[in-house]
Amino acid sequence: MVAGFTLVEIMIVVSIIGLLTAIALPNFRKSREVAQYNVCFENLKQLEAAKQIYGMEAGKKNGDAVSSPDLIGPALYIRKMPECPSGGTYDLKTIGDNTTCTIAGHSL
Repeated sequence: MVAGFTLVEIMIVVSIIGLLTAIALPNFRKSREVAQYNVCFENLKQLEAAKQIYGMEAGKKNGDAVSSPDLIGPALYIRKMPECPSGGTYDLKTIGDNTTCTIAGHSL
């Protein structure tokens, strides 16, 4: 006599695996989106802090323009321009205005 699984037993196992996968995938996607938002939020905070420190040291006032070369470089406030993990780009705005990301919902 040969020991093995019946077709019904194999189908039950496959259906259970399919059900668990259907439950788990949306949760993985949501957790990935939350993680990307958190990284973007931290990048925005770093850019905003660098912008404020630059403004104080350079004697700038609210409304003065800020550009990447003022903040980003090996000997400046941030070594390398942060990247949004969702593919957005950052707009530094002016002193006094919060830095923004082009991805909806990613903001300070």
